[in-house]
Amino acid sequence: MKKDTVTLFKKERKRLNEIVMKYSTEKIKKFYSLDAYVYKEGTLSKKTKELLGLVASLVLRCDDCITYHLIQCYEDGITNEELEEAFAIGLVVGGSITIPHLRRAFKTWDELKK
Repeated sequence: MKKDTVTLFKKERKRLNEIVMKYSTEKIKKFYSLDAYVYKEGTLSKKTKELLGLVASLVLRCDDCITYHLIQCYEDGITNEELEEAFAIGLVVGGSITIPHLRRAFKTWDELKK
């Protein structure tokens, strides 16, 4: 994913979230609020929380979520070594079915790092 692709991903995510909010009531808005809240700095660092979100996204095989958390990890200064350890955990928990997502994730990471 080239940096301009990351920009497009962020822009499209924002646009779609605005549409969701246009039609949403308190129920969906509360979920969005909770999602934003749990990733803030707390007892666990934001960096750790993003890695946890990334591992969960890999195990659940959600490419959009993986991309989102990879961007956050990149912006939070996650190292290649930290990323690889997190992915190793995701692979062990999720099994070989996560390998296609792992490939795409490493490709995205490689492009973010350029």
